[in-house]
Amino acid sequence: MNSFQRSFGRIVRLAIKEILTTLIPAFILAFLLTHFVGERVVVYSQSMEPNLHEEQQIIVEKVSCYFHVPERGDIVIVDAFGEDIPLIKRVIGLPEEELKIKNNQVFINGQGLVEPYLANSTQRDFGPVHIPANHVFVMGDNRNYSRDSRMIGPVPIERITAKAWISIWPMNEIRIFDNR
Repeated sequence: MNSFQRSFGRIVRLAIKEILTTLIPAFILAFLLTHFVGERVVVYSQSMEPNLHEEQQIIVEKVSCYFHVPERGDIVIVDAFGEDIPLIKRVIGLPEEELKIKNNQVFINGQGLVEPYLANSTQRDFGPVHIPANHVFVMGDNRNYSRDSRMIGPVPIERITAKAWISIWPMNEIRIFDNR
């Protein structure tokens, strides 16, 4: 074996070692981050206007969904039965609460809900409905154009896959969601 062959063999071994020690762990880490920690989501409907718009891009985080129940006001991603794409909605009602809509106002257990994130939209009377244990009631902010729990019913908590964290596109819409 001549020196060229030894050098070439050494280079190939170093390249394989580099691939095994750098690229494969990087791909595994990227896979884990995008499947279990967070990901970029595109808004596909007008159901969350004026707060989220069609084609807006957001980053969602998935970790908190494993550890606690979403809070009222959280913007969440719902993997709803029978829907082609996940829904982006706001948590309105929590487990074991009674929700109704009367005279354009949401009531939770008989108390009017303050919703500063809503634009001027009208809501049809609805309910009352009891939200079962381990379920939440989700609604879009654009109540006139939203397919939400008023149509599909309360959502099992395990169907909530992520929580909105930050808006990244368009540039003039960059912000962290406080979800209130």
